[in-house]
Amino acid sequence: MSSPHRSFSKDDKDTRQRFCRKMSMQEYELIHDEQEDESCLQKYRKRCMQDMHQRLSFGPKYGYMCELQNGEQFLEAIEKERKTTTIIVHIYEDGIKGCDALNNSLTCLAAEYTTVKFCKIKASNTGAGDRFSNEVLPTLLVYKGGELLSNFISISEQFNEEFFAADVESFLNEYGLLPERELPALGNGNGNMDEQDVE
Repeated sequence: MSSPHRSFSKDDKDTRQRFCRKMSMQEYELIHDEQEDESCLQKYRKRCMQDMHQRLSFGPKYGYMCELQNGEQFLEAIEKERKTTTIIVHIYEDGIKGCDALNNSLTCLAAEYTTVKFCKIKASNTGAGDRFSNEVLPTLLVYKGGELLSNFISISEQFNEEFFAADVESFLNEYGLLPERELPALGNGNGNMDEQDVE
């Protein structure tokens, strides 16, 4: 049977003494260098993740509301765009109830959904003004690959009297017309990364 008290050999005592002694300057510098290496590695990982995110973000970026001047520009905006790009066109007129609020909402959404092309055109400039009388405004047309996916006439009737970008976003998401939101920028805003960002 073995004794409950363990006897330490000379090797165990030497090992224990090595761990209990103070660090030398060389050892301290070595550990400090390892911490700097870890910091460099985290920065490298962050840069790689940003590069990968950019490469995987296919297609052009918009981020603004484009004003179309005439029917020809309207057709070009739809027909000459990539087949994978969603195009949302707001047909409006000044002074029509709901048109200003929808313009403001779509401008906000354009900044958030940069892979979607947001356009607006006055009904009188479309060349098909008879189709877009004041009674059907504001109208929203959604295209992809040159095909009309959805059209919403008098769309402001779908909302409360006062509506905002979040309301329009929810409405478009109900119909599956907006892509997933963009990934937020990596890091915590001041160039540093939290440990959570790395995992």
